[in-house]
Amino acid sequence: MECQRTTELQTAYPIFYDVEPTEVRNQSGVVGEAFAKHENKEAAGRWRDALKEAAGLAGWELNKTLDGHEAKFIQKIIEKISPKLYFISLRSDENLVGMETRVKDVVSSLEINSNDVSMIGIKGMGGAGKTTLARAVFDHISVWFEGKSFVENVREGSKGSGLKELQKQVLQNVLNDKNLDVESVYDGKIMMRKIMPGRKVLVVLDDVDHIDQLKALAGSPKWFKPGSKIIITTRDEQVLRAHGVNFIHDVSLLSHEEAICLFNRCAFVREIPVQEYEELSRKVVHYAAGLPLTITVLGSFLCGRAAHEWEDALERLKTIPEDQTLQRLELSYSGLENDHKEIFLDVACLLRGETKDEAARVLKSCGFNAEIGLSVLEQRSLITISDTDCLCLHDLIEEMGWNIVRRLHPDEPNKHSRLWIKEEIEDILVNQSGTKATRCIKLQFTNLHPTIIMEGLRNMKELRFLSVENDNIECEVDEVGQYLPNTLRCLHWLRYPFWCLPETFQANKLVKLKMIESNICELWEGEKRKVLNKLRFLELTDSNFRTFDLGMAPNLEILYLKGCNDFVELYIPAECPKLKSLNVGGSKLRTFDLGMTPNLEALDLVECIEFQQLHTPTECPKLQSLNLGCSKLRNVNLEYFYLTKCSKFLQLHMPECPNLKASTSVV
Repeated sequence: MECQRTTELQTAYPIFYDVEPTEVRNQSGVVGEAFAKHENKEAAGRWRDALKEAAGLAGWELNKTLDGHEAKFIQKIIEKISPKLYFISLRSDENLVGMETRVKDVVSSLEINSNDVSMIGIKGMGGAGKTTLARAVFDHISVWFEGKSFVENVREGSKGSGLKELQKQVLQNVLNDKNLDVESVYDGKIMMRKIMPGRKVLVVLDDVDHIDQLKALAGSPKWFKPGSKIIITTRDEQVLRAHGVNFIHDVSLLSHEEAICLFNRCAFVREIPVQEYEELSRKVVHYAAGLPLTITVLGSFLCGRAAHEWEDALERLKTIPEDQTLQRLELSYSGLENDHKEIFLDVACLLRGETKDEAARVLKSCGFNAEIGLSVLEQRSLITISDTDCLCLHDLIEEMGWNIVRRLHPDEPNKHSRLWIKEEIEDILVNQSGTKATRCIKLQFTNLHPTIIMEGLRNMKELRFLSVENDNIECEVDEVGQYLPNTLRCLHWLRYPFWCLPETFQANKLVKLKMIESNICELWEGEKRKVLNKLRFLELTDSNFRTFDLGMAPNLEILYLKGCNDFVELYIPAECPKLKSLNVGGSKLRTFDLGMTPNLEALDLVECIEFQQLHTPTECPKLQSLNLGCSKLRNVNLEYFYLTKCSKFLQLHMPECPNLKASTSVV
C-alpha cells in the first residue's frame, strides 16, 4: 500500500477471497479473529492500517462474482490485469520506443467492447514500424479473444500456392489444431466461412499487397463472429480501400526525442549517449529521418566504434539523397567482413524464412563459419531470429541485398552470383546461357521440364547451392539426359522426378541432399557405389526410396526417410559415430541393427507397420527422444539405451504397440 501511495507505477487491487469487504474494513469476523491471535501488536497495527486502506479500493469479491466460481473468477482477474501489465512491459521494453501511445490509438479504434466485426488498416512506408505496431497491439489484446492468428509476411507467403498455406495457418491457429489441412484456396474460403463464425477471433494480416490476399484470408466481415477484429498492415492504401476497410491508421515516423532514445539504446545500450558522442549521435539521427529501421541499423553498426569511424560514416551519409533509404542501410553492410557479407547475401536472396539450424547447414556446406556470421548479422540488426528460430529480415534490408547482387551486371542476370527470380532463372535455363559466375539458384513454383533444368545447368561450373520446387509432377523424364554440377554443396529438389542421381554426378562435395516427395528409389544406379564423405544431411521424406547403406555416407549426422512407404532395408555399419538423428517413420522396415551410435539424439520409428525388433548393441548416452509407435513391435530392451545415463533424455513415445512383450523397468 505504501508503494501505491508513493509511485504512479504501482497499483493495488484487493481480492476478497471468502471474506466480505466490510469485515476487512471493520476488522470483524474471521479478520478480527486472526488479529486477536496476533502476538506482535506493533506489526498487527501496521497490518490493520494497510487492510483498512485496501478495503477502500476497487477490487474483486469472490462471493459476489460469477456465483463464486473460482476458475471463472481467476480468468476475469487475468482479463482485467493483463492489459495493464502489458503497458508496463511496453514502457520497459528496450526494443520499443514511442509505442505506448501508438498502441493505445489503434486499440481505441478497434472498439474492443463492441460486437461489431472491425477491420482496420495500418499503413506506412517500409521500415516505419507497421509490423512492430501490429505485433504490439496483438500481444496487448489477444487475451480477450477465443482464437487468434498473426500471419507474417503475407506478400511473400502468398506466392505460388502459398495462399492456401496461409489459410491453413489461420485455421490451425484459431482452432489450435495442427492436423487441419486445406486442399485449395476455394476450399479454404469455404472452411473459413464455416469455422470463423463459431468463435470471436483476432487476426493480423501483415504486409498485404494485393486484394486477392484479403479475399482469401478475410473475405468479408460476415465470415466472422460478432466482436472479432481484423488488423491489416500494408504499404498500399488502395488495397485497403478496395476491400472496404474504412479506418486506416497511418504510422507516423519517430519524433526527434523518440529517435534519439532508440538510437542511444542501439548505439550505447542505454538511453543517454557517451558525452563525446552526443553531437555525433544527433547528426546520425538527423540523416535517419525518423525511420525506426534506419535508426536501429545505423545504431547497431556504430555501436562500439571509435569517434573517427562515426565521422567517416557521417561523411558518407551526407552524400546520400534524403529519399535513398537503402543506401543508408548499406552502411552497415559495407562494414562487414567479406565472409559475413557473403552470408548476408545468401540470407537475403535464398535463406529468409529457413530455420537457423537449416540455414547454418547450408552456409557451412559453402565453407562459412555460420554461427559466428549469423550472430554478427543479428548484432548489426540486419537479421532477427523469430520465436520459432527462423531467420527474418526486413523487406527493405532484403531489397538492399538484392540490389547489391544485381548492380554489378544490372542487365545480365546470367552473370549474377545468386539467382532467385523465377522468370530470370527459367530464361537462363531455357537458353542455356548460364555462366560460372552463378553460385546459388533458388527456383520456386516452376513448371519447367526437369530435363531442361538440368541441361541449363551445364555451363554453371561453380554452382554450389541448388534449390528447385517442381510443380510439373506428371512429366515424363529421360534418365539418360541427367546432369548436375560436381561443385554442388547443397541440393534441394522438391518432387525430383528421376529414380536415381545422375551417373556423372560425383557428389564428392555434397554436404546436404534434400529431396521430398521425389521419385528417387536409390542414390546410384544398380551396384554402383560412391562414398559421400562430406554428406552430413540426407532427407528423402515421402519418396520412393527402397534401401540405404549408411556406409556410403560415413559422416552423416541426420537421416530423414519418413514416409518412404517402399523403404525395406537400412544397413548401419558397426561404427557410425556421427549419426545424431534417424527418422524412418512410416517405412516397411522389419528390423535393423543400430550399431555403434554414441552421438544419437533422436530415433523415430512411428508407424513402421512391419517393424518387429530393434537391436541396440551399445549405449546411446546423448539420446533425447525415442519414438517407437510400431504395431508389430515384439521386443525392445530399453536397458540397451542406458536411459539412466542419458542426462538430456526428454521423450519416450510408445503408442499403439499391442504386441510388445518385453521392455524394461528403467523408465
